[in-house]
This record gives sequence, C-alpha cells and structure tokens, in this order.
Amino acid sequence: MRKVRLDDLDSRMGPAARSLPLTDALGLADAAMNFYELEPGDSFAYGFHAHAEQEEVFYVLDGEVTFRTLDEDVTVEAGELARFGPGEFQQGVNEGDEPVRALAVGAPQDAGETEILRECPDCGGETTQELSLADDHSEIRAVCESCGTVTGRFD
Repeated sequence: MRKVRLDDLDSRMGPAARSLPLTDALGLADAAMNFYELEPGDSFAYGFHAHAEQEEVFYVLDGEVTFRTLDEDVTVEAGELARFGPGEFQQGVNEGDEPVRALAVGAPQDAGETEILRECPDCGGETTQELSLADDHSEIRAVCESCGTVTGRFD
C-alpha cells in the first residue's frame, strides 16, 4: 500500500494552476493518474487533443469543467464524471468564475501518440502542435508543426 498527501507533491508546469502527477507517487503500474486545480481560464491539456491508445476518465470534485469535443461542448459539474475513449478528441477548460478541482485517470498508462491541435495565428487555423521545453527549463511551449510559430507558453 502507498499513501500520498497532495500537499506533499510538487506541481508540474502546464496549462493548469496546479497539476500533480500521482502515477509514480502511488506506484501505479497499469494506469496514469493526475490531480488538477484549474483557475478560471485554465485547462487540463495543452490543446484539443486525442490519445491514440488511452481512455481517460475525469472526476470533477469542485466547480465545473466545459469539455470541447468534436460533436459539442459538454459541461461536467462537481460529482460528475466524463469518459473519453482512445482517439476521441477533447479539451477540458474551466470557463466559470470558481476554481475547479478534479482527478483524471487514464489507462493504459502509455497513452501512445497524442495529437494536439491549437489555433495558429500565422497559419490561420487549427494546426497540429509539438510540445517543447525551453532551453532554460522555464516553460513548456506549444509550437505549430506547419510553420514553427509558438502558439502557447506554459510555466
């Protein structure tokens, strides 16, 4: 058995105010798990994305999250869960005024190829993105694969 206190873990860089990787802390072998706190405007992910091999389940503890999908936007409130299958595009964003706390579980642990889409102002539309760590390790950048424009910076 492993027991973990969220307050003992360090948040990692990304699009959420607080993102705690629980997979290694709990010694998970077959699933990935993360805890998130989203301030208004924050997201779970770097963009609209799909994992080739992994399904994800989000459990909203507090607040409400709006998930963009290919079909429609879906609001998930505290006490509700949302499941996305492998290859299913989604992005959860806190579009409200209150903070969000949520738990995300993905299986299998290896998500496979992840395709990320973001708006590129230079290309004039949504393009595939690559994530890269700044040379000084101060931020993660989303970079358009078509033209090389940095479309997002996350610290």
